[in-house]
Parts: sequence; structure tokens; C-alpha cells
Amino acid sequence: MDFEFSGKVKDLQGRLQAFMEEYIYPNERRFHDEIARDRWSPARVVEELKPKARAAGLWNLFLPNDEHGAGLTNLEYAPLCESMGRSAMAPEVFNCAAPDAGNMEVLARYGTQEQKARWLKPLLAGEIRSCFAMTEPAVASSDATNIEASIIRNGYEYVINGRKWWSSGAGDPRCKIAIFMGKTDPSAAPHEQQSMVLVPMNAPGVKIVRLLTVFGYDHAPHGHGEITFENVRVPVSNLLLGEGRGFEIAQGRLGPGRIHHCMRCIGVAERALETMCKRVQSRVAFGKPLAEQGTIRADIARSRIEIDQARLLTLAAAHKMDTAGNKAARAEISMIKVAAPNAALQVLDRAIQAHGGAGVSQDTFLAEAWAHVRTLRLADGPDEVHLETVAKLELARFSKPPARPASH
Repeated sequence: MDFEFSGKVKDLQGRLQAFMEEYIYPNERRFHDEIARDRWSPARVVEELKPKARAAGLWNLFLPNDEHGAGLTNLEYAPLCESMGRSAMAPEVFNCAAPDAGNMEVLARYGTQEQKARWLKPLLAGEIRSCFAMTEPAVASSDATNIEASIIRNGYEYVINGRKWWSSGAGDPRCKIAIFMGKTDPSAAPHEQQSMVLVPMNAPGVKIVRLLTVFGYDHAPHGHGEITFENVRVPVSNLLLGEGRGFEIAQGRLGPGRIHHCMRCIGVAERALETMCKRVQSRVAFGKPLAEQGTIRADIARSRIEIDQARLLTLAAAHKMDTAGNKAARAEISMIKVAAPNAALQVLDRAIQAHGGAGVSQDTFLAEAWAHVRTLRLADGPDEVHLETVAKLELARFSKPPARPASH
């Protein structure tokens, strides 16, 4: 595998890093201050920077087709996504934030022309936002066949009922559309019961019951919604791809979505290590700089090793997705989905420890970043599910073929 990036990618890297230095890092304090003053309104600074990012050609970089995005492969997008992951505000500025990125990929890949015109176009322009309504509080949603929400056809409409939660992005007033997963045929084969349908957030019967917190953080104005859908009616034309094809769409969406999370995790970990190194060189304890303490030096070394391991595994997974397809790369995707968040958490924890009391306060990005990355051990499949996938595929490599009956 050749991980040398093309001239096109290196140019984008340079321009993206320059944009981060000029516009993102200097405005992070303003970003948090604006949200603190008006928690559930979009930060003005983000809206001001979006046109600048678009004018700089740093817009919708995640989309692999030239029609709507930058035409990058997963491998080419990796270093750009990593850079954006260094700042909580950056992905939205470049219109590459979750869950919109995944939802735009779904619409671009599976949507009808009517659906694209109504929902994809304003999402691509950064004019609206979206959420993904799949996880349910009443069942173990790590097994998506457990989903109980219903999508029942009634003439030219579908009637939708269910309770969802962890619909990230639902708290944003710009969130106009949800991709809803529910059962259209409970009697079908387990993976053919579910479908996905587009539900406008202002449809009668859609109610945000509450916005959940993550270790006390509400992630305003994004938010993580618990939403009830009571006899919500949408046109049959809002169905995505076809009845019973929800799992097919989910698998198409989750491959890139999962690896994007991993790419951003590496950016978080890199920034945490940089922050740690600067801190320990400027602080003195017990008569010498922290950077001269053996335990600190070991933590720095372990962090560098773990970050580089995670990055290489991410690039290998991206390469296989590009060359063999998402299905063939499912082991690599599962491996990195476990490895990257866990590596980032280790690095963040060491950086927090090196900062002492400041590390758990709002004075650094570390505490909130740890809370966010910790959720990724659950989101898009918990560690246990991905470990099972890797183990199953690994065991299959060494399973013995069934013995043939003796011939007579």
C-alpha cells in the first residue's frame, strides 16, 4: 500500500491547515462564548466562516463524486478529515459534519431526483441540517433487528410511529429532515423488515421530548434528541430505495461514517498530544519541568505510538474500502472503529492527567473531547459488536471444511 498523497491532496491539506490557523483556532473561544450566551441558536461565527470555506474550495470534501464534492477517495479524504477533527467547530464550517455528511451520502446514493432537489440541495449548500432516527430507548439497538418503530402504508401515505433517541443534530433549529428507520413488514426475513423514510421535522406528530446530555455536556446547538413520532404521515414518495431495504442503506451509510469518526479521533488525539507536550515543558514540579519526569515521558512515547498505529490502520481500512469495496473491508472497518476511539481516549486521559485540575475544567478542550470520543465506543455499533465481527471473520479463515463421506 502506497500512502503517499497526490499533489491534489497535498494542496488541499495545505489550504485546509492554513484556513484552520487563520480562521478556526483563533475563533474557538468566540464559538464557545456565542453558544454560552444563546445555547440553541447557531453560532454566528460558523455561519460567517462557511462562505469563506466554500470560496476557498474547502466545501463538501467528504463526497466522493465530483458533481457534489471534491471527488476524493476515502484514502485521500483521511488526512483532511483528521485536520478537521482537531476542532469541535471545524467540520460544520466545511460542511463535513456528522450526521449531515452521512445523510447527504445516503441521499446522493439512494435518493430520487425529487428527494435530492428538496433535501440534498439545501444540505449541500449548508442551509439546513438533518438527523438520523434509528436508535430506540426501549430495545438493544446494537442489534438493529430489534427496532420496533413502524412504517405502515396507508394508500398514498406512510403512517409512522415510534420513539427514537440519540438523534444527534435534532436540537439545532436548522434541522429540517430526519432519516427514520422502522419496520414496514415484521413478517419478512429479519434483515428485510426495515425501511428508511424521510420525515420532515415539522410534520404533525413529530415531537422532541428532550435533549440528552453526554457526561453532562448538551452539545448545543447540535443536541441529541429523544423524539416521538405519533401517527406521522408522509407521502409514499418519501421512502428511500424501497421497502425492506433499510439494512442495505444502513450498511452503505455506516462504512464511510464509521471511518470518518476514526479519522477525526486521530485529529483529536494529535491535538491532545501537542497540548500535553507544551504543558509539561512549561510546568515545574518537585524541582524540575514535568517533561523531565519519567512517567510523563513514557506517556508521551506511548501516545505517539498509539496515534501512529491508529492512523496506519485507518489508512489501510480506507485503502481497502477504495480498492475492494465496503463489504470486503468490513473487518478493517470494525478494527479501526474499535482501535481509534480507544487510542484517542488513552491519549486524552494522559493529557488530562498532565494538566491536573485544568484538564477536567473548561479551560482546555480535553474534558469535552474525552466525553465526545467516549460516545464513539457506542455510536455506529459498540465495541463488542465490532469485536465480534473481527473474531467471526478471523475464525472463518481457519475453520475446517466439512469432511466428505467416504466413497465406496
